[in-house]
Amino acid sequence: MADVRAAYEEQLGLVEDAGARPVLLASRQLAAAATGPHDYHELYGHLLRQTARPVILHWLGPLFDPALRGYWGSAELDGATETFLRIIAAHPDKVDGVKVSLLDAGHEVRLRRRLPPGVRCYTGDDFHYPELIAGDDHGFSHALLGVFDPLAPLAAGAVRRLDAGDTSGFRALLDPTVPLARHLFQAPTRYYKTGVVLLAWLAGQQDHFTMVGGLQSARSLPHLRRAYELADGLGLFPDRELAAARMRGLLAVHGAEDMITDGTS
Repeated sequence: MADVRAAYEEQLGLVEDAGARPVLLASRQLAAAATGPHDYHELYGHLLRQTARPVILHWLGPLFDPALRGYWGSAELDGATETFLRIIAAHPDKVDGVKVSLLDAGHEVRLRRRLPPGVRCYTGDDFHYPELIAGDDHGFSHALLGVFDPLAPLAAGAVRRLDAGDTSGFRALLDPTVPLARHLFQAPTRYYKTGVVLLAWLAGQQDHFTMVGGLQSARSLPHLRRAYELADGLGLFPDRELAAARMRGLLAVHGAEDMITDGTS
């Protein structure tokens, strides 16, 4: 626990010295070392007391990282939630908001309704983001989620409509993107980055489809092809011919060029 605390302190100081807003990421090392909720209370309380400005607390569920199972000192979601809320309630002036990535929209809504005034809920739910961001009579979740990377052109336009009070226009733009998001983040969810990198390459934003540790192979060819098809259907590629040529080349390397015949299928 002392080593985990020291690592958090070092990184927190670095981020604050750079003038950025810290995000206290969920830690695999903390999950392995903690023996119960009290360890989380002690560590997070120590960090929040010393931070110079409000931070964002990060809660990443085991679907994204199995090593984080039991975070906040309990494998039961309700128990973990109570610990999480007690930590926030003890330091509301030091918490800008909470980033929640549990892929459980009902739980996120219940959680955000219990947050102290002024503490934001940032959704990381890549399955239910349109309704969570649009919100209800009791509040809404701010957008801070991975799928907005490949969806950036559409997401930007949708959020501008929402800012203008056009909720139906926001939903009209964003709802059709959900099938792509659910495809990219399907189990095992932790490999979603493979699809994100693929789409960045197909869109011409980088000149290779290679990832650290060979994770470009973490998804199957049919999965990657379907990601391409869904993104193309949404008009996400600035140059459709380039995207089709790159996808065709990727498939050809694996002897599967017959899996794609033109720029739309």
